[in-house]
Amino acid sequence: MAKSKVFIPQLHPEHYAFPSPLGATKEGLLAWGGDLEPSRLLEAYRQGIFPWFNEHDPILWWSPDPRAILHLDAMNVSKSLVKSMKHFEIKYDTCFETVMRLCQETRLKNGKPSWITEPLVEAFCALHVKGFAHSVECYKEGVLVGGLYGLYLGGVFCGESMFSTCTDASKTALFGLCQKLKAIGGDFIDCQLPTEHLKSLGAIEIKREVFLKMLEKSLTCKERQAW
Repeated sequence: MAKSKVFIPQLHPEHYAFPSPLGATKEGLLAWGGDLEPSRLLEAYRQGIFPWFNEHDPILWWSPDPRAILHLDAMNVSKSLVKSMKHFEIKYDTCFETVMRLCQETRLKNGKPSWITEPLVEAFCALHVKGFAHSVECYKEGVLVGGLYGLYLGGVFCGESMFSTCTDASKTALFGLCQKLKAIGGDFIDCQLPTEHLKSLGAIEIKREVFLKMLEKSLTCKERQAW
């Protein structure tokens, strides 16, 4: 039996409306096209949608099912990690663009395509200036050795990518993120796509419908401190 074709809608170049995330394909693909303007990105993330595509490909928008999240008290912290973290210093928003580019370079050095394209770097740097995008940096003896970045909306941190140049640096950055979010009344971390590495750190899989309800609740809660 021939497989039926799946229609993937193209986004309007001037309007920022998205189709319902519940209409995504089995793989999570929801739409294509549009642009990476900060306003469109904010609209997407507020609906549980994120861009993920390789350079020279059309912009693809995703809302996967299941979704990976990390509760702030659920990170797996081993005794060896506790010992290792004593050698690092955690900072926040000290070099956002550098963290993004190191995340990009790490994937390219490992021979993997990177979705962190130049337009995406520009868009997230603009969101950083506006106070939506943030980074966590991990330093060892004054040298940046690990970090991560993402968007903070409501009480949800939408994690995008992380990098590490020495053992446990990215894990330490993630621990620092959890501590920061707990201090300001955050709810959880959106890890987007489930991976074995994320699961080893404590991330769990939840149904997309559950995630969207959690996201909506977090976005509408007003009792939060600013980042």
